[in-house]
Amino acid sequence: MSKDFGKFPHQCDICHKSFSQKYSLTTHKRIHTGEKPHHCDICGKTFRRNVHLIDHRRIHTGEKPYHCDACGKSFSRKQKLIDHKLIHTSEKQYQCDICDKSFYIGYHLTKHKRIHTREKPFQCDVCEKSFSCHTSLAKHNRIHTGEKPYRCDICGESFSHNDSLAKHCRIHTGEKPYCCDVCGKSFSQNGHLAVHRRIHTGEKPYCCDICGKSFSQNDNLAMHSRIHTGEKPYHCDICGKSFSQNEHLAKHNRIHTGEKPYRCDICGKSFSQNDNLAKHNHIHTGEKPYSCDVCGKSFTQNGHLAVHNLIHTGEKPYHCDTCGKSFSQKDNLDMHNRIHTGEKPYHCDICGKSFSHNDSLAKHYRIHTGEKPYCCDICGKSFSRNDHLVVHIRIHTGEKPYHCDFCGKSFTQNENLTKHKRVHIGEKTLL
Repeated sequence: MSKDFGKFPHQCDICHKSFSQKYSLTTHKRIHTGEKPHHCDICGKTFRRNVHLIDHRRIHTGEKPYHCDACGKSFSRKQKLIDHKLIHTSEKQYQCDICDKSFYIGYHLTKHKRIHTREKPFQCDVCEKSFSCHTSLAKHNRIHTGEKPYRCDICGESFSHNDSLAKHCRIHTGEKPYCCDVCGKSFSQNGHLAVHRRIHTGEKPYCCDICGKSFSQNDNLAMHSRIHTGEKPYHCDICGKSFSQNEHLAKHNRIHTGEKPYRCDICGKSFSQNDNLAKHNHIHTGEKPYSCDVCGKSFTQNGHLAVHNLIHTGEKPYHCDTCGKSFSQKDNLDMHNRIHTGEKPYHCDICGKSFSHNDSLAKHYRIHTGEKPYCCDICGKSFSRNDHLVVHIRIHTGEKPYHCDFCGKSFTQNENLTKHKRVHIGEKTLL
């Protein structure tokens, strides 16, 4: 018989682990049986041990009975207070041998190392997604159960995670408790501060296994990896188009809904994307911060400068996989592809007609509204389309930019030149 039997007389008949008290053995056996006899009378969640139920109830009551003597911070669990006190009483004795980052608690170092090793030992039984720490798996499980035990006292919104509630509450309070000790910038979330600090340190701990490119945020690495895998996990429920990033899907959805949440304070014009509003504001300020190194021309948007530079280089980097035609801009390629796919994602909500391009829909709307926003400065005549105004102005200027290669005759419109050329083609046919 083992010499420790007297100290630990109660043994589990399944895994043979021994305990000093019978109650401890009874509680332990529930790991094997799955029994959870302690029920929360508020949300119905069950627990193996009563002490876990007591801790859980504090989620609903907001009770935090454990107080730090040094700084007054309160905690709902005793272990959280013990871990917190290390900040005041000890050094960061646990150091990562890869990046030299230090921690007060050994388990925090263990979790941190999984950033480098990318180990994810905790797996969801429902969808098989893996996580680097047990708490992340517990939070993830609420996606499947729909449990949202954390409720905002101000607006009533519920959350599946306590930290999500804490972050949400700062919307109401405006609190930004996390301050950068380098530049003084404040943040409402500690995670945002941690990411911000990497601007100063240059740290990029997340590395792509395929091309070696490094990132300061894990989310950015995940998005980058989809370049290699071609994964597009975000799907539009209306037209089925897929995207590699959720924010791209959100922007795309506004094509269908017509939502334009970003509004100019000066002229009231609204936009579906925040960056489009930022670009629009340059119209009012007159700012053109982007200059061409070749000809000196300035632009309000960096993208316009990039497109302009292609005039000098002649580069057309975007190729159609169907017909091989090349384009200098990706937007032009996307629009061109709709010739092959027949896609017409822009719908008129008045008559139901569909269009492949957004500007075509905008022009079409003017048939219904009668709007003519393009006005001739010389005679005051108005037009529904800008190209119609351009053609009209040539009546006043006498400009005829379209020339016949056969006889040299000039025309104000390209379609008139096309009709004229048939005279010559007919003559050659007779000869």
